[in-house]
Amino acid sequence: MATLLHVDSSVLPGSASASRAVTDAFRKAWEEQHPEGTVIYRDLSAHPVPHITADAHSAAFADPSEHTPEQAAAFAGRLEFIEELERADAVLIGAPMYNFSIPSTLKAWLDNVIVVGRTAGDVQSAKGTPVTIVASRGGAYGPGTPREGYEYVQNYLGAVLRDMLGLDVEFIVPELTMAPHMPALADLVPLFEASRDKALEDAATKGRTLAEQLAPRAA
Repeated sequence: MATLLHVDSSVLPGSASASRAVTDAFRKAWEEQHPEGTVIYRDLSAHPVPHITADAHSAAFADPSEHTPEQAAAFAGRLEFIEELERADAVLIGAPMYNFSIPSTLKAWLDNVIVVGRTAGDVQSAKGTPVTIVASRGGAYGPGTPREGYEYVQNYLGAVLRDMLGLDVEFIVPELTMAPHMPALADLVPLFEASRDKALEDAATKGRTLAEQLAPRAA
C-alpha cells in the first residue's frame, strides 16, 4: 500500500481556499484509485507545527546520546514530521501565496523537516519522492508578467525541496484567484476560471496517475 503525505497551509477553510480545493481534487483521485492506501494529513492552519527553537536546532547537530533533556524533547517533535516525510511514497502540498511568499506555518514545517545529514545535503533520506505543490495566488506572477520578479513561492520551494531535499517536484498553479472578488479584476474572471479548471483537472490526473504508479511498488 502506498502512503500519501498531504499538507495544507491555507488559512481559509474548505472550498473558500483555492489551494485546498485543488489539493482535495488530487487527494480524492488518489483515494479512488488506491482506496487501500494510507493518507497522512497535516492541516498547518488548524494545527500549526512549532517553530524551531535553539534546542530543536542544536539537537540536529549533536549525537542523540549527548542530548540534554530539553534537546531530546524538542527533537522528538521534529522526528515526527521527518519520519512522516520519509515514510511517504508521494507528497502533496498546498502552498498559497501570502505577501509574495509561503505561509509562515509551511515555513515552520519545512524548518522542522530539513536536517542536514539526514533529509538534506549529501544524505537525502526522502530523495526522489514525488512532490506535487499547489501554488495558488491571487494575481499572475509567471514569466513576462509585470510581477514576475515578486514570485518567491515556486522559486523558494523549488530550491528547498528539489535542491536541498532531492525531491521530485511538480507545480500546479491556479492563479488570479482574487479576480471574482475585486471589481478592478472583473475582466480577468474568465482567465481565473480557465486557470482554476485546469488546476483541478491536472490535480485529479496527477493524483490518479501517481496512485496507479506507486501502489504496486509499495505492495
